[in-house]
Amino acid sequence: MKDKNAMKEELRAYIVSEFLPGESLGNLKDDTPLRTSGVLDSMGLLKLVSFVESQYGIELEAHETSIENFDTIEAIASLIERKTAGETKP
Repeated sequence: MKDKNAMKEELRAYIVSEFLPGESLGNLKDDTPLRTSGVLDSMGLLKLVSFVESQYGIELEAHETSIENFDTIEAIASLIERKTAGETKP
């Protein structure tokens, strides 16, 4: 399993390349709101969920793509950690 910091860097790179082209990686913090700030719309969320599932070999349920789990890089990395450890509840 990848360490959480490596996951966060992969997520950051993907989000910047897909949704914030030209933005500096350093400007996207672990706690920057993605959905509540409008960086991710519903289509963006679907793309990000698909990336997470394929990149980390996990399958996400609809309830796991909530604002709580997908609003920040920190929250997404925590969800990936739980899923790859075989846990389903936060």
